[in-house]
Amino acid sequence: MEGKIYLDHAATTPLDREVFEKMIPFYTDVFGNADSLHSFGRSGQNAVDNARDKIAELIGAKPSEIYFTSGGTESDNWAMLGGAYAMKKQGKTHLLTSSIEHHAVLSSAERLEKDGFDVEYLPVNAGGRVEIAEVQKRLRADTALVAVMGANNETGAIQPIKEIGELVKKNGSLFFTDCVQYAPYRKINVADINADMISISSHKFYGPKGCGVLYVKKGVAVEKLIAGGEQERGMRGGTLNVPSIVGFAYAFEKCVQEQERNAEKLKTLREVFLRELLKIDGVTLNGEFVEEKSVPSVVNVRIEGVDNGTFLYNMDLNGIAVAAGSACASASLKPSHVLTAMGLTEKQAKSSVRFSFGKDNTKEELLFTAKTVEKIVKKLKSK
Repeated sequence: MEGKIYLDHAATTPLDREVFEKMIPFYTDVFGNADSLHSFGRSGQNAVDNARDKIAELIGAKPSEIYFTSGGTESDNWAMLGGAYAMKKQGKTHLLTSSIEHHAVLSSAERLEKDGFDVEYLPVNAGGRVEIAEVQKRLRADTALVAVMGANNETGAIQPIKEIGELVKKNGSLFFTDCVQYAPYRKINVADINADMISISSHKFYGPKGCGVLYVKKGVAVEKLIAGGEQERGMRGGTLNVPSIVGFAYAFEKCVQEQERNAEKLKTLREVFLRELLKIDGVTLNGEFVEEKSVPSVVNVRIEGVDNGTFLYNMDLNGIAVAAGSACASASLKPSHVLTAMGLTEKQAKSSVRFSFGKDNTKEELLFTAKTVEKIVKKLKSK
């Protein structure tokens, strides 16, 4: 097959050309600092206001509840640290989060632990999902914050965030959900989710990198994370990234409009790909495939007897981009904390790979990929 095949959309997506076209004028013509009082600045601020209104409308929020950030990582840090420190003033210092969260959440939890917070990590079942009973069992009177993601970035498992939100609300604690991987595939309604804070990042749905949103429910106290000017109603310092904010809003609108159609296509691609992949000797699905409890774009498998680093290298040599679904440190792949939390051994986790599809992938590409996987597995096992 000619050309390269990109199957790492859970890491990032290409910038939609229409989105890019919407952004260009705000680099070249409407380039003023949105905080400036002159006409250039007012034009930029007007674009930001329109984007904020649109994003709020798409998730059923008020514009005043939308804060712009530099991405999912900043939004996660702000929700975790800002929310926890605000609740500490009420004497609440207990935190609950899941063992499969993004590192931005887990690293924030570790920092809070060093600052004297009592942090508990919720286990997950073999399917990679948090059990509601586990949340209920661990909630305390002094629980400040509960953080459970909407959908996992490595397995695609959707968490029961609506039910968790209801429990947390009754307990008088804050509920934060990282919806960076959830937002591209499921409609968000803040009232339904019962969340106090939600993070979203535009580069997961064909928007620009380096632009995120933190939804903070009206009346919820959150400490400021980034000091500086009085941007974002005095809550976040830093010059607003107007082109990316415009791009975020347009990409998110397109995402929501096309969500059902894209989901159907991705489901079909996943079924075709998984059927071929599981025919290969030694390939096993990690987690479980439950349609209503999984995003349609992610397949995570382990390949018995094959090191995932070597496998990824060989796939790349064949023009196919996939991932291990875990961070790289010192040029070596660490075993996935998500997969080990699901009960996989370190060896099994180190033989696991993630394929994540996008709206432009084709059936032909995935059939070719499955054949390439089979070829590489045979090659590596014969050594």
